[in-house]
Amino acid sequence: MKALVYHGPNSKAWEDVPDAAVVDPTDVVVRVETTTICGTDLHILQGDVEAVTDGRILGHEAVGTVTEVGAAVTGFAVGDRVLVPAITRCGRCAYCQRGMPSHCQTVGGIGWIFGHLIDGTQAESVRVPYADTSLYRMPEGVTDEQAIFLADSLPTGYEVGVLAGNVRPGHTVAVVGAGAVGLAAVLTTGLWGASRVIAVDSNKFRLTKALEFGATDAVEVGPGTVADVLALTDGLGVDVSIEAVGYPQTLQTAAALVRPGGTIANIGVHGVPVELPMQEMWIKNVTLTMGLVDTTSIPTLLTMVASGRIPAEKMGTHTFGLDEIDRAYEVFGNASAHEALKVVITAR
Repeated sequence: MKALVYHGPNSKAWEDVPDAAVVDPTDVVVRVETTTICGTDLHILQGDVEAVTDGRILGHEAVGTVTEVGAAVTGFAVGDRVLVPAITRCGRCAYCQRGMPSHCQTVGGIGWIFGHLIDGTQAESVRVPYADTSLYRMPEGVTDEQAIFLADSLPTGYEVGVLAGNVRPGHTVAVVGAGAVGLAAVLTTGLWGASRVIAVDSNKFRLTKALEFGATDAVEVGPGTVADVLALTDGLGVDVSIEAVGYPQTLQTAAALVRPGGTIANIGVHGVPVELPMQEMWIKNVTLTMGLVDTTSIPTLLTMVASGRIPAEKMGTHTFGLDEIDRAYEVFGNASAHEALKVVITAR
């Protein structure tokens, strides 16, 4: 089969590899029909994730059809259409039992294994361990283009942003960074009744998209960013400030926007230390949260997508075939120049 293979920093190739196959009795093999690219994949290609070694197939999100089933699998059969999420779970370890499969101890101490610790989904087929507790059956009427973003981006924005930030009815929310994950947070704040959602970004295209996704206000980054947001909130700041970029300055901006008693929900993946003004924050009774997505919200989000409540397909702005994956990476890696949010990659 063909797959996108990592060969060290700044090196990848779409090449022939051995076919995916069942190894353990809890495995299934899924024929990949739709996949996408995550910002984490770009970090890997920059050499930022040391655990990803030469020869690893990239990718951790897919929609497809089961083609082979291990002897111990009882919940899925050949021909089932499924969503393959970014997080794999055994369902039995202490962390899975407490609802934190992102730290599943059985699969290696971290739930994110596709394209990281094992071969991933940017391929014609993928082996899925612990299929019974990891896969999701696709509801009738939900398209691949809707479901693919539920594998990672939408649950990340919802769980690590909206839920961890404890958004509640009537809250004012700022989302700093209107990329794919920030827009996922914007898209799902309404599920908890936020009265005002302020998108903050330096890119006018993304700010326009944020308004389409449900933001009530858009603030372009500049010298007066903090003052502009405070002016929209009677000078107090927001109840929940969601950081969705991963840079020191964006987390500092998010911290400057939150009101006393509020919450800063950090989604962004930070690669360098961040200095925060703790001498100012502690007296404001501010809560700071962060973490890796668990994808436990996928059943809820699938239901909301199936009902039309969440138009997940809006996340995709460009579509490519699997054999065009290098072009897809070029577009996604230069998202601003191409006015791209997420790319959809199909086995067409």
